[in-house]
Amino acid sequence: MRFSRVSLLSASMTVAFAGAWGQLRAQQPHLDPNQPLEERVDYLLSQLTLEEKLSLMGTEAPAIERLQIPEMWGWNQSLHGVVWNQPTTMFPVNIGMAATWNPALIQEVASVIHDEARAINNYLRSVPSTYEEGGGRQCCLVLEDGRRVRKIGLVFRSPVINISRQPLWGRVHEAYGEDPHLVTRMAVAYVRGMQGDDPRYLKTVATAKHYAMNNEEVNRHNLNADVSPRWIHEYYLPHFRAAFVEAGAQSVMSIYNKLNGVPGAANSFLMTEMLRNAWGFEGFGVPDSNAIPRMVWYHGFFDTVEEAAAAALLSGHDLSDQQIGEGVSLPEALPGALEQGLVSETDIDRAVRRILTVRFRLGEFDPPEMVPYRQLSFDIVGSAEHRELSLETARQSLVLQQNDGEILPFDPSAIQTLAVIGPHADREMTGIGYTGEFFDFITPIEGIRERLGSGTEILQARGSGIFEADEEWLAEAESVAAEADAAVVFVGTDRELEREGRDRVYLNLPDVQQELIGRVLEANPNTAVVMVTAGPMSLTGPASDAPAVLNMFMAGEVGGTAVAEALFGDFSPGGKLPYTVYETYTDVPSWQYFDLSKYPGYTYMYNVGNQQWPFGHGLSYTTFGYSDLSVSPTAFASDGEVTVTVDVQNTGDMAGDEVVQLYVRDMNPPLVRPFKQLRAFQRISLEPGERETVALTVTAEDLDYFDEGRDVFVSHPGLYEVMVGSSSADIRETATIQLTSEGTWPK
Repeated sequence: MRFSRVSLLSASMTVAFAGAWGQLRAQQPHLDPNQPLEERVDYLLSQLTLEEKLSLMGTEAPAIERLQIPEMWGWNQSLHGVVWNQPTTMFPVNIGMAATWNPALIQEVASVIHDEARAINNYLRSVPSTYEEGGGRQCCLVLEDGRRVRKIGLVFRSPVINISRQPLWGRVHEAYGEDPHLVTRMAVAYVRGMQGDDPRYLKTVATAKHYAMNNEEVNRHNLNADVSPRWIHEYYLPHFRAAFVEAGAQSVMSIYNKLNGVPGAANSFLMTEMLRNAWGFEGFGVPDSNAIPRMVWYHGFFDTVEEAAAAALLSGHDLSDQQIGEGVSLPEALPGALEQGLVSETDIDRAVRRILTVRFRLGEFDPPEMVPYRQLSFDIVGSAEHRELSLETARQSLVLQQNDGEILPFDPSAIQTLAVIGPHADREMTGIGYTGEFFDFITPIEGIRERLGSGTEILQARGSGIFEADEEWLAEAESVAAEADAAVVFVGTDRELEREGRDRVYLNLPDVQQELIGRVLEANPNTAVVMVTAGPMSLTGPASDAPAVLNMFMAGEVGGTAVAEALFGDFSPGGKLPYTVYETYTDVPSWQYFDLSKYPGYTYMYNVGNQQWPFGHGLSYTTFGYSDLSVSPTAFASDGEVTVTVDVQNTGDMAGDEVVQLYVRDMNPPLVRPFKQLRAFQRISLEPGERETVALTVTAEDLDYFDEGRDVFVSHPGLYEVMVGSSSADIRETATIQLTSEGTWPK
């Protein structure tokens, strides 16, 4: 049930509060917003006792009333909507967002999600409530009318920006794909949307995770990722660097696993050498939930939790999770570490200063009227505008992977009877993990019914489950398909196949669903397959012969509307795959190959196996012509750049979106380099016959590689090929450019 709408603060409350605030700040300088931030933090830190400092190092930090420090309401999740026990606007999962190839749209999505987060926080802090003990982070506020609601703090453990190097990774759905450049642009967009654009205040705090080499679930607690410096810096770190340096993320979560022998929660190379010293990060670091004691329990890296907590603190971690009945947090373990001389109060002060600085930037110590985000009203949660944005994101995320004979779009006037089949046809597939509640979820069959109206008969059959089927189910699917003018089969994955803690064990769609597709195709060749997926999934056998394959990922609460519109030609799908779909498992390297070039090679950049659908692939109901590629200048020094222009024209009969992709290749590499590497892209919309000149930029830094001997990034002089096209495998125009001088850049 939705909350009644309330205004945040009445005018009289604001005036009264402002007067009280003025009296307080005269007595306590840290409450004076006119003082420099650093001085306010220093003063507050000087007033805290050691016990109080330690209490502030947990995510459930209590209020310290004498200093007007409010309670910290823990951490929350917001990957594709605010995770709460009440409805919020639900967007497509993150891998679907990546398929839009539209960072501006994703920044808007992140901004809306965290507007809702702030609005909920404002509401809950402004209405009378009582606190219900127990339940840890799930604990509830009990409102005056008896409703039990979860607290929503302002620190969010989003976004997940690990690269999905391994297609079987159980958390591909949380991330943005396999390519560093694409992930970088999405990460920057999401962080900016989360934290807002106010020069003084943060809307919420973005926690970029899992820093940095996390691509495996089953073995994540005791895995040692043995990664060379080259691959660390070229592939696993660029997007994290951008999240902190370019977008200014104020929090970071480290990995459970080891990197080169050292657990993430104690890894000074990642947390101090790179994050703070090289990149200038000033926010706070958090270990993953219970990662500190797991360095003792799983890794055997330390003998005691006091030693583990000390190492976490000294390596650059400041704030840790507090889950009742589980593990040991920094506030619990550091007193013992202090007694044993493993850390000093100066070390504690450093961490608390970082935490307090971020909390000041959230506006916790300033009058509400000064903080723009404190004015967000609960009225915006689930608003019509937010729901429309979710729908537009779902539309832009759809990827048409196959369309032999142009079977799609279906002509509604030619379909009197439609068979809608499959385990996901009428399922509220919200996501796989860290997914909240929704207001009104439209399933695919509901979207189809709404789109077609009462004039079309809909025949429904389940056909199979995700893993299970019987002859009766399959026979029913064949029967309704045979009776219909056309059929749509909704297949895919769910939590039983992949999730946090569970990686997939095979690459293809489960056999029972592939059999379902094959039997429906035999009964009715006029069949489209819609994939409801969390990651790369191949089709084999008769299923691979499906004339049309449309991927909707897990498209949020109005994804059913979007897919129905696409199936019947209301718009042309324009999304592109953010990953490679390998044909078989033998085309995928071992989990332990962190070197992407090791045979048969990971990602479109190095893989020499068979690819069913390549990175960047996505068809359209219209066609696009590329012409007149131009580069200027054709030769440039390491401090210059090249502008690449290309004309793109909609040469078909329907409006559509195209993602223009620019790749580069070193034509005389000094070491193994990518076959091609994405360096720029732009999504454009064109009416039939419309032409647009797209301008993209290549810098010398875009041509670099990491030189392990010199410990820097290097771009060497020579010739490079520029390739522009519709996917990594559909290059339409090429040119050659020359770098005339060497360039070097720090890591």
